[in-house]
Amino acid sequence: MKRNLYRNLESMLLATVIATSASATLAQTPAKRSFNLPPSADLNYAINANQRGLPLNGTAIIHWKTDKATYSITTETRAMLLGKILEAKSEGTIDAYGLAPSTSTEKRYRKDPTTATFNRDAKTITFSASDASYPIKGGEQDRNSIVWQLATIARSTPNKFKAGASIPVTVVGQKDADAWIFKVNKAEKIKTATGDLNTVKVSRVIKDGDNGQKLDIWFAPSMEWYPARVRITEPEGDFIEQTLTKVDPV
Repeated sequence: MKRNLYRNLESMLLATVIATSASATLAQTPAKRSFNLPPSADLNYAINANQRGLPLNGTAIIHWKTDKATYSITTETRAMLLGKILEAKSEGTIDAYGLAPSTSTEKRYRKDPTTATFNRDAKTITFSASDASYPIKGGEQDRNSIVWQLATIARSTPNKFKAGASIPVTVVGQKDADAWIFKVNKAEKIKTATGDLNTVKVSRVIKDGDNGQKLDIWFAPSMEWYPARVRITEPEGDFIEQTLTKVDPV
């Protein structure tokens, strides 16, 4: 039973959420703009989760690096008793739409790695784990980069990153892509190991009747708009939440 719980945990431990439908209409191409990326840093998180009524704990570290022309995001997640259960990496360049992934790779516990490839010359997105193919129109993100794309948008256009604003994004998983809409919510104060933080909460919009996972992100404007908390909630109520414990500039 415990092994099944950890399998459920690893499937939820993604910087972004699995796309719910490959056949959904993809998001409209976002407007081009100048972008202001968060500074490079290593971010440590404490993980709390509830799976089938049982609490689970772990840690995660995100290595975020950028030289303003390229970026890379590497995530390592560990669960008690099992050790490393997820490795994920997104890397690419910076273009007129913000982060422009070239590859997104995930390696889950006891499974082979999978890769989504953004073929910029051919303007297509392909997958090692499926035969699906999607066009590149500009602004598409993977499940790792979407959090950092939102932080970049917030830093670049803070006057538009206000409560009530909606942000459409095409999000690419390891087998397909889907259209997501994020809504900027009211400011919230949260408790973290770094102290109480004033944050701006951003949530994936889940329509009535949609059984997709919910994604909530709390960004900290006073800390370069780094994600201070990320919470993934399943339709049946299971959840995983990671909360910032330490930031090391690099």
